[in-house]
Amino acid sequence: MSGGSEVNRNETNRSEVIWIGNDHGGYELKNEFARYLGEHGYAVHDAGCSGTEIVRYPTYAVQVAREVSSGRIRRAILICSTGIGMSIVANRFAGVRASLCTSTYLARMTREHNDSNILCLGGRVTGVLEALDILETWLHTSYQGGRHDISLNLIRELDKETQAAGQADVPGLRGGRPQ
Repeated sequence: MSGGSEVNRNETNRSEVIWIGNDHGGYELKNEFARYLGEHGYAVHDAGCSGTEIVRYPTYAVQVAREVSSGRIRRAILICSTGIGMSIVANRFAGVRASLCTSTYLARMTREHNDSNILCLGGRVTGVLEALDILETWLHTSYQGGRHDISLNLIRELDKETQAAGQADVPGLRGGRPQ
C-alpha cells in the first residue's frame, strides 16, 4: 500500500472482542463478518437484530456506541442498509469516531488519520467480498498519530463541550431501547 500505511494482516488480537450491531438491512453482512472474524481469532459480540424483519437502526447504534463511548469496548462494527443512519447515530456519542466506508482506501484513511473506532457499512450497497476487504483493512491499519493528533484533540474538546451542554443526549432512547 502507498502512503506509508502500516497494515499487518498476519497479526490479530485474539483477546479483542468486536461488537457488531445491525438492523434488518445489515443482517446478512453481519453473519458474513461474524464468520470471518471468528476464523481470524476474534471474539464476536452480536448486538444486532436476528433476522430480516424490519427494525429501527437507532436502537442498535445506540447500544454499540454507548459501549465504545464508555471505553468498555475498543472497536465495533455497525451495519444497516446504507451505513448512513448508523454512522449518524453513533457519532452523537463522545469519543466515538464512526466512519462509513465504501472502499478499502476509506477504511485505511479513517484508521490512519481519524483513529476510527466504529466501522459503518451498508449491507445493501457494498458487496460481501468488498465489505470483507474493507473490514480486513480497517482491522489491521494502525493510527498514524503525529499531525493527526491535533485534529483528534480538537474533536475531544468538542466532545467535552457538547457533554457539558447536554447536547449528546439521545431523546427517547435509554439503554439502547426505545421508550
